[in-house]
Amino acid sequence: MEIWSDGSYYFGNFENGVKEGRGVYFWADGSRYEGEWKQDEMSGTGVFQWADGRRFYGQFAKGVMHGYGEYVWQDGRKYEGFYKKNKKHGQGTYTYSNGQKYSGNWEDGMQHGLGRIIDADERFREGVWEQGKHIEWIE
Repeated sequence: MEIWSDGSYYFGNFENGVKEGRGVYFWADGSRYEGEWKQDEMSGTGVFQWADGRRFYGQFAKGVMHGYGEYVWQDGRKYEGFYKKNKKHGQGTYTYSNGQKYSGNWEDGMQHGLGRIIDADERFREGVWEQGKHIEWIE
């Protein structure tokens, strides 16, 4: 176990003095990460839970969300899809708190390219987005 002066601590595997393998890190603010570590960084599969209740389960690389994962907010919003360096990137589905969904392409954290808006009753419309802004519907 490793303990810091601010109250944060790590319990898990070490190799050559750095976090390596499986472990749990607890931040002083109540946030925590449980999963795989590589050379002192979150890397591999894990779960990060923020003190406010948000949760990400998925892949990490060099300390950031990178690869496939699921991010859930306390108000019912959810994103399932791919991340690149902590930002939504590639194919993914974002569910709004009212049940409506956007499913499609993401780039640099924003809807970009082809996508669908899906109502709570599963009716959908396809369209084009650029840098997070809806451009046109495809008929």
